[in-house]
Amino acid sequence: MAGKKRAPLSPILRQNKRIFDLMKNTTSDYAFMMDPAADVFLASPTFVRDYALPSETLTHVADVLHPLICAQDRRAFDAIFSSLMDVTEGRERQLDFRITNAKGDLTWLRLKGKIGLSEDGHPNLFVGTISQLARRNAADSVTGLLNRYQFTEDLGEALRTARETGKGGGLLVMGIDNFRTVNEAFNHEIGDVILREISECILQNVPRRLSLYRLDGDEFGLIYPEADEEMLREFFIRVQREFAHPQVYDGRQYLVTMSAGMVFYPQAARDPLVLHKYAQAALDTAKAGGKNRLNAFSKEVYNRWLRSLTIQEQILEDVKAGCRNFELYFQPQVAGDDQHIVGAETLLRWKNEKGHMVAPMEFIRILEETKTIVPVGRWIFEQALRVCKEWRKKIPNFCMSVNMSYEQIKDLSFLKFVEDCLHRHDMPPDAVVLELTESKIVSDLKFVNAQFDAFRLHGIKIAMDDFGTGYSSLSSLKNLNCDIIKIDRAFVMRILDNHFDQKLVEYTVELCHSIGKTTCIEGVESQDEYDCLVKICKTDTIQGYLFGRPEPQDVFEQKFLGM
Repeated sequence: MAGKKRAPLSPILRQNKRIFDLMKNTTSDYAFMMDPAADVFLASPTFVRDYALPSETLTHVADVLHPLICAQDRRAFDAIFSSLMDVTEGRERQLDFRITNAKGDLTWLRLKGKIGLSEDGHPNLFVGTISQLARRNAADSVTGLLNRYQFTEDLGEALRTARETGKGGGLLVMGIDNFRTVNEAFNHEIGDVILREISECILQNVPRRLSLYRLDGDEFGLIYPEADEEMLREFFIRVQREFAHPQVYDGRQYLVTMSAGMVFYPQAARDPLVLHKYAQAALDTAKAGGKNRLNAFSKEVYNRWLRSLTIQEQILEDVKAGCRNFELYFQPQVAGDDQHIVGAETLLRWKNEKGHMVAPMEFIRILEETKTIVPVGRWIFEQALRVCKEWRKKIPNFCMSVNMSYEQIKDLSFLKFVEDCLHRHDMPPDAVVLELTESKIVSDLKFVNAQFDAFRLHGIKIAMDDFGTGYSSLSSLKNLNCDIIKIDRAFVMRILDNHFDQKLVEYTVELCHSIGKTTCIEGVESQDEYDCLVKICKTDTIQGYLFGRPEPQDVFEQKFLGM
């Protein structure tokens, strides 16, 4: 291989050898000097020693180092050296790369250099340093990317450079959506392998002079000097395209999407930790807003994020305290023919430490993300069953519908808990209906069906909630093992003046009845809507503001049960 023997110094290197000797003796980094035209590289003795190189003077240095450099970094490394004779994109070069040292350990190095020009303007010298990025083990052990510590160091350096030059840049923090589901579907060990594959897909789109960092868990960071919003959006779109189709591991498919938050420095913040926090707020907001999207930082975004963190902290404390500050509300369900009350849906409410009601869409998401929905869901079921027993004294066949989370479905001990509750309260299984939202059901139909069958085998009915809001409703209707279909208000809201919607409701109810399922139409808010429904279909039950809003137990008993 070229470079095995010590190569002679080129004239330009001999001319600057004294300067190089001063450099290598006054820095703890590895100094280097190169004649790009002759492709002769002069390395410091410590670099030669630490990486077992054949000599200090090397020809075709990219070829010499190639076997030592991590395969994923070779293309970028080659590009640095092949671009030295072209200064149209500037004279500075920088690259972070992984290389195996003399001990056989994979280490991170950062090459920084500047191209010198001859009197006639041609590149004739490339001078710089190669520094170790091994402080606090800068390489992430799973992906091999630079880690969070190095990210914070480099972000601080980017901010200092921005102050000195007046040129800022952008920070992008990306997160894999629902990666926990991938981990659970495979296992954590396989999850790490998949995480490495995902990081490589992202890395392929990172511009040559930039580095990708692994932050916490499934999150990655990109510091992009002199970038504007359009550049960050273009980069993120390229990353999204990498995951536009299902990925395959060991013959099994999994779907990955990415969300990201972006912030610009130094205008947003001059401290690396604050800047990272702002990008994190934008990322979390993107995930909360539906995932698979890029969100920009703003003060409004940050304030909403802080509110969410405060809510999360209070909820976790309340769950630990036995579901303190949680309360059940109940909305009546009536018979479709004569409007007599037949049951109620149980709805969860929560008050913050100031005693103010928080919107369910805010706190339910937090319960699901923190998995505290599992203990809270058990508390809901126990309380709902207790209330149902009291109300059955007034209406013997009263049926209580209880929302069930996907996390509870995955809890294999939940069925036994339900059975124990029914036995403890001396209640028949047909006293309750368990509801699950369609969007959750279709994500893992085979598993969910097996769980539903187990409940139904014990006489517990299952309802599919929000039918009609998902993209695969008819498929779910065909394939899902449930007893009751709850038709969403989206079907009802235009029923008075839209003939198509009338027929859609009519045929959906008929179809459900023809395959042995009962129906409940939700969101009926006016007498005209009810009258129209009665004419076009024979739904089993109806629910909506026309018959009553969700109320706490005591108000429900007074209004609807005369207790």
